[in-house]
Amino acid sequence: MRKEAVGRRTVVHGQDDPRVVALRRAVSRLHRELAGYRAQLADRRIAEDELAAVDAELRAGAPEVARLRHSLLLIAGAVGSVSALAEALAEVRKAVELFGAPSP
Repeated sequence: MRKEAVGRRTVVHGQDDPRVVALRRAVSRLHRELAGYRAQLADRRIAEDELAAVDAELRAGAPEVARLRHSLLLIAGAVGSVSALAEALAEVRKAVELFGAPSP
């Protein structure tokens, strides 16, 4: 699958794209670890919603770099201070970085 867009950068050219595979794996891991984290977390719902949004975008096959980075900021803001989730969050960040910087 090759997808192009005018005025925004789409980055996926197929479901076998290793960046997509890495990000889906990282999102799934963070989602599982967040579900297993039983302590009170004020912004848990924000993190869960953004993880679901990223997953949906990846399933659609055309994530936008700017949207991925925005979601990453929201997720990091929601769970960034939880050391138990730090490794999984770092994996998501690294996977988003594989897509490069958004177009100006």
